[in-house]
Amino acid sequence: MNRTDRLLAIVLELQGKGRQRAEDLARTFETSKRTIYRDIQALCEAGVPLVSIPGRGYSLMKGYFLPPLSFTSEEATMLLLGSDFMAQNFDAQYRAAAQSASRKIESVLPEHLRDDVRYLQSSIRFVAASEAQDSPQHKKLQQLRRAILESHTISFQYHKRRPQDDDAQTNREADPYGLIYMLHTWHLIAHCHLRNDVRVFRLDRIDNLNLLTRTFQRPADFSMSISRADKENSRNIMVRVLFDLSIARWVRESRSFYTTAEEETPDGLLVTLHIRHEEEILQWLLGWGKHAHILQPESLQVRLREEVQAMLNYYQVPQWQELPR
Repeated sequence: MNRTDRLLAIVLELQGKGRQRAEDLARTFETSKRTIYRDIQALCEAGVPLVSIPGRGYSLMKGYFLPPLSFTSEEATMLLLGSDFMAQNFDAQYRAAAQSASRKIESVLPEHLRDDVRYLQSSIRFVAASEAQDSPQHKKLQQLRRAILESHTISFQYHKRRPQDDDAQTNREADPYGLIYMLHTWHLIAHCHLRNDVRVFRLDRIDNLNLLTRTFQRPADFSMSISRADKENSRNIMVRVLFDLSIARWVRESRSFYTTAEEETPDGLLVTLHIRHEEEILQWLLGWGKHAHILQPESLQVRLREEVQAMLNYYQVPQWQELPR
């Protein structure tokens, strides 16, 4: 990044995030604090009204904004595609906001870019399962958005995918920190009072969601990003599965969310996964039939054998003949 671009980027960073320290800006732009000090001085000499508070950093004077920005065709396309995606996957209020933003972006594009952007936009599509605007999923999104913005603790009933457990359905109270759209569904990141720790909850497993009058303060050091090491530490069961080479391509195509490594060996595709509970990958493994060979843990071999035996018992001929038609 040249200096001119960095000066503009610093102003945009301050405009978007508010007060920033020199070390914050240096880390963002991968340069030294000394360079940031020189850039700040150059901005002041250029007439940008900056406020400096010792020990707290720099900010723009209240009411100062850059004039409207211009977009390249690639930038405009990405913004419009992003708004299309949000319009499909968020609730009605944000869907309307995304559509309104799209119209505004299109209206300010120069004529020579507009056709290019429309052509690219019509050539790239995100396809998502459609839901009614008044669906339970969208209602929960609305409630959670309000709870996150207003820092309200929530209560709900949560269903875990382990029906044999005594606590497969539990009543929870949690402080909602954020939302993540992952694997075609929304997940809530929240501090669970029952577990006294941050947990991830699938929205489609949440029932009876309510906002409580009690409020909370999100930790200043909270981050939505989770490192690979953190993921593996929370998923302390390592699974190793050897797949026949004949289906290696299809295993990669339908990779499990819990996969952490893959290695092609003379005997087949060796896949390593890290999980919290064996039920998390049981159905995925069953789907590969005889082509999946569990190497470890032994307990998962036993669990899969029991599941297959139960299916076999169910489809024994005498019992099958007695089933209602």
